[in-house]
Amino acid sequence: MGRAVRRRALFLALSVAGLVIAIGLTVFYAWRKLHDPSFPVGARAVIVLLILLNSRQNLRQYRYVRLLAALTGEPMREVAAVSQEAKG
Repeated sequence: MGRAVRRRALFLALSVAGLVIAIGLTVFYAWRKLHDPSFPVGARAVIVLLILLNSRQNLRQYRYVRLLAALTGEPMREVAAVSQEAKG
């Protein structure tokens, strides 16, 4: 349980990174499709969808850890404090 609470910031960072990557890939694939109408988008759309689903799951994990920390009385540390602790 404590390990999950310590990884709370990681879940949020992975969720945000997944969204950024999915948006970037969507823009890139749209640009490719505009410049090459024969560019196959189908399989790439599935990849973007899987990235978005993974991002949603990481956000769900983040929310569950917040709830778990509130229920168990674990101290809620800020993301900056957690990242500083991870650095050294």
